[in-house]
Amino acid sequence: MDADTILDSALAVSAEHGWGRATFTDIAAHAECSLADIYRHFPSKCALATAAVARIDAAVLAETEPNGEMSFRDRLFDLLMRRYDALKPHRRAIEALWRELPRDPWAGAPLAPALARSMAWMLEAAGAPPRLPFGLLRVKLLAGIHLSVMRVWLRDDSEDLGQTMARLDKALKRWGPVLEGRRR
Repeated sequence: MDADTILDSALAVSAEHGWGRATFTDIAAHAECSLADIYRHFPSKCALATAAVARIDAAVLAETEPNGEMSFRDRLFDLLMRRYDALKPHRRAIEALWRELPRDPWAGAPLAPALARSMAWMLEAAGAPPRLPFGLLRVKLLAGIHLSVMRVWLRDDSEDLGQTMARLDKALKRWGPVLEGRRR
């Protein structure tokens, strides 16, 4: 059994039952594989969560041309909107996790390091690598922006994601210079 099939099954089971209640047994049944097959690829739910985020990152970064003609803010806007497009097929799983977080904040804990790594890659791809001394703060700021826009994205049923784009544009206008490493 390949890792992609198992990951797809994990996302499908999470969409149906929620991340916290999705068990490896449920995932194995959905993927029609053994627990050993899952363990070989993903020995923990943290490994599954990390792989899901990495898959989205890879999809976004595959379409990214380094040093394009766009401004930093426009590149970052483009990257994050492509991220929301890549997340669309997994919207139900994300909604399920989002609903769980107020009741079980630890359900999202495995995603925190993966989200930070992801946002560091988005800054890198946009042309402002998160260097010291304030790189970690910029990564955390972008993660906060991403999560606040994600709340809008989860309710935005429009084909063009107009509400999502408007919220992201507003946040990047306000925080873009800080994210780029310039003062406001």
